[in-house]
Amino acid sequence: GTRPNRRRKSSACPCSVRLCFPPPPATMGKGGNSKSSAPATNATAASSRALGPGEVWREDEGKSFKVQKSYVSKSALASIAKRTDLPAKITMAEAAKHNKRDDLWVIVDGKCYDVTRYVEHHPGGWLPMVNLGGKDATDAFANYHPARVYKNMLPQYYIGDVVDYRETEFQKGHRAIRQRLLAEGMFETRMSYYYKLTAWFAALLAGAVYCTLACTSFAAHMAGAVLLGAFWQQMAGVGHDIGHNGVTHVWKTDNTIGLLVGNFLTGIGMGWWKRSHNVHHVVCNSIENDPDIQHMPIFAVSPEIFGRFFSSYHQHWVETDAAARFLVSYQHWLFYPIMAFARFNLYAQAWLLLLSDEYVHNKKWEMVASAGFIAWLSSLVAYIPVGPWGNWERVLYLLVSHNVAGLLHVQICLSHFAMETYHGVPYKGEEDEWFRMQLATTLNIDW
Repeated sequence: GTRPNRRRKSSACPCSVRLCFPPPPATMGKGGNSKSSAPATNATAASSRALGPGEVWREDEGKSFKVQKSYVSKSALASIAKRTDLPAKITMAEAAKHNKRDDLWVIVDGKCYDVTRYVEHHPGGWLPMVNLGGKDATDAFANYHPARVYKNMLPQYYIGDVVDYRETEFQKGHRAIRQRLLAEGMFETRMSYYYKLTAWFAALLAGAVYCTLACTSFAAHMAGAVLLGAFWQQMAGVGHDIGHNGVTHVWKTDNTIGLLVGNFLTGIGMGWWKRSHNVHHVVCNSIENDPDIQHMPIFAVSPEIFGRFFSSYHQHWVETDAAARFLVSYQHWLFYPIMAFARFNLYAQAWLLLLSDEYVHNKKWEMVASAGFIAWLSSLVAYIPVGPWGNWERVLYLLVSHNVAGLLHVQICLSHFAMETYHGVPYKGEEDEWFRMQLATTLNIDW
């Protein structure tokens, strides 16, 4: 196939920089919500991180473990012997042919897996799997799956090794970074970080409720709206970590917390967020496939989006009609006003998914939790001791709180709107493999 038609934002593309991986320093400090063990300053500590033949570091429930790089399933080997549709040798080109929802192979660590019968049961949705269908999913898989999946689930879908699979020097360097971080325990959660955040969130919510219900002045009520909006905006970071199973690292626990943090307290459906966000990561800034840049007929992040294309996420055609041409010509004026009200669209998207036939893990509980959000927010607004403005004060309260929370949407757009876009799906070769694609399409914003 042809390579994606990339739109370069600048001549100095970050993905063109050759990685130079330095030797490990004597120490590596703690940062953010991660924790690490004592630095390797003696032979014993260094030896404990040494890997044996065929071993790699992987994470499971927030802890780093030395494990086998791959496992063999006897049932899979027996199944291979019975199948008549498999080629004598599996090549990258052969694997690439199997990229449909009803015929799906993926490559992980040079081994090929026929995951067709698992697609509809994938907790992250079928779209990320199809977008990686027939391609090297090694690094995407490592980012989102614990060690147990490599051992207990993946082997049963094995159909053979890819004979012409190879790692580039660029990939080797980045994979070595991940191995080093795992070895030093840098993926292990420092829970005190989240305890402090919880106290901060509780203070924001308590302040919002106090100003809203215990005070009678208009100014106090608007202050309560600001605090409520700040609460929603600040909670998004934890919601993101929970959605990536990155707090307790226990899937069931993080999913349960997600119902509280996402659906009930902020109104953002975790099922919708995971479905959308997983696709976004896998095909970041793809015009046809990434829902996070598909905002026609109002916004266009690239001239390449004009015309007509099929959105694989929304499952419909997107066309640049007269209305789109008119609105996009004023997008520089519309951007901030729309961001101020964008949260209402997220509520709608969450409910549209829950009411659809698409598979959503814990769909019934998500509906209950989302209905709970509507109930408590409606009650809060209904019991505001309004003054002369009457119900208009309540309407203004809702608008102000959502306008403040709209800062989150500006932050999210900044992370990707200024970066490269491309047509189709990446992972067609060395120039658009996982690490290069992420570097080319994502901008870190330090607030």
